[in-house]
Amino acid sequence: MGLVLGVVIGWLAIKRQGIYFAMITLALGQMVYFFCLEAPFTGGEDGIQQVPRGHLFGLISLDQDMTMYWVTAAVYLAGFLLIHRIVHSPFGQVLKAIRENEPRATSLGYRTDDYKLIAFILSAFLAGIAGGTKAIVFGIATLTDVHYSMSGEVVLMTLVGGLGTIFGPVVGALIVSAMENYLAQFGAWVTVTQGVIFVACVLAFRRGVLGEIGNKLRLAL
Repeated sequence: MGLVLGVVIGWLAIKRQGIYFAMITLALGQMVYFFCLEAPFTGGEDGIQQVPRGHLFGLISLDQDMTMYWVTAAVYLAGFLLIHRIVHSPFGQVLKAIRENEPRATSLGYRTDDYKLIAFILSAFLAGIAGGTKAIVFGIATLTDVHYSMSGEVVLMTLVGGLGTIFGPVVGALIVSAMENYLAQFGAWVTVTQGVIFVACVLAFRRGVLGEIGNKLRLAL
């Protein structure tokens, strides 16, 4: 379903660039949110509860937490290796060229809209796998998972960890998740605290935590 939504939303969104692209994806994302809010099979505000873990391939029971942990780790590793392969493939190099200078990539004969659409679909596909895995682990799928704030949280993880790096978003996810867990006692102040830390990271680590460390190491060598 993530892949299917990626095809539809991506086909509509890539027709625009910059702020217009962001506004279109935000608007379509809110449409999906309100659909999930009103659709009877999603449970509305209660979400989809008591999601069964079942058996992997009909053979391995996922009821045990350690079994579920290793399956989740395998899903994460497979997704990470897929991203790594894509980034270092000729397709990934074209995406880098489009990011740096799209008109030049177009002048070289690349159909940039097709490349951007495929990248959008792949990201939606991976997001769908992540969401499905989360629902199985926690046994519930809530409206929070389709709210626009979730997209903002993913962007925050990427910026904090290091934009344009492979391991940066992983580090960013660890930092943001740790803040949410350890700062939960502050209640509504969690968001404010996260904002302050985010501003500090942007000012002190313009390339993100991992990006800045990598740059320092390159300069040292």
